[in-house]
Amino acid sequence: MTDTGRHQPPLRLTRADLDALPNYVPGRSPADLARELGLPEAIKLASNEVPYGPLPGVVEAVAEAAAGSHRYPDMGVVALRQALAERYGVDAERIATGCGSVALAEHLVRATCLPGDELLYSWRSFEAYPIIAATSGATSVRVPNDAGHGHDLASMAAAVTDRTRMILVCNPNNPTGTAVRKAELDRFLDAVPEDVLVVIDEAYREFVTDPEVPDGLTYLDRPNVVVLRTLSKAWGLAGLRIGFLVAAPEVAAAVRKVVTPFSTSMAAQAGALAALAQADEVERRCALVVAERDRVTEAVRKFVPDVPASQANFVWLPLGDRAVEFGKACEARGVIVRPFAGDGVRVTIGTPAENDAFLAAAESALA
Repeated sequence: MTDTGRHQPPLRLTRADLDALPNYVPGRSPADLARELGLPEAIKLASNEVPYGPLPGVVEAVAEAAAGSHRYPDMGVVALRQALAERYGVDAERIATGCGSVALAEHLVRATCLPGDELLYSWRSFEAYPIIAATSGATSVRVPNDAGHGHDLASMAAAVTDRTRMILVCNPNNPTGTAVRKAELDRFLDAVPEDVLVVIDEAYREFVTDPEVPDGLTYLDRPNVVVLRTLSKAWGLAGLRIGFLVAAPEVAAAVRKVVTPFSTSMAAQAGALAALAQADEVERRCALVVAERDRVTEAVRKFVPDVPASQANFVWLPLGDRAVEFGKACEARGVIVRPFAGDGVRVTIGTPAENDAFLAAAESALA
């Protein structure tokens, strides 16, 4: 049989517009770097994880759930939604869960945007936002960060058009750590049309110490406001991938319609319920992170004076064109950070010893 297609160009089987879309970049494996450098271990400060291990009771709850892993999990996530409702003082019908807050952001775009509709966000912000927009067929509208590396809400409000369907406000902002304060957020929400969904992404809310940075849940009297939260960061469940949103009941119901069935796994539900019982320990761990965040910020400003104040569990070094070079210099000393080419470097707050190693690497690279 003659292979008539042997010399023909391959057929296009996927969307051509995705060729220009950057890949989401995961943190490098510390084990791989340690082997490469011949070190006993390397330090990973690239993925905004909390370094203190699972909360008490989580491993046991997950192990118990694993015994029933031949069964599907509760698709309605009833027990966890009720526990979240009780903790945050909202009705369970306002809550939807998913595979991390990023998945819920994707589901919100699917629930609000048709091809050609606009998704508006600050830039630089969470690197998944343009990927979410493109894969949903929405048009990204990026508004540059202000001079302080935070959201320029006035310019974002001015960028709203009759095609804008959803706005993402990352507060605190990933990767810069900057945060929007109440007065400016109030003005912004007043300026946005009521038929445009405003999603306040609060993945790092537990690390906020500035009393002027509002809790997004206080805006739920506005039907067009949605709050995203995650249990991956402060609650230590990054490996189980679980987040939730709080919204008007009809918005939450729409998300539950489009969410991938059974995407909140049995292990994730069990781990989350166990974690939520450890609120005091979470608060203690967050206080440790905040203390180290302040120490690292003060120390690194000796080399990079314009490091912005962070309200998250990381700091931002606005190194511009030196970002990638700095990242490589840190890796050469066994410390993995997260460079964003042309913009800056995000450094997760680790243990005091890990942070000391980073500061030594930073001094070597920048002093």
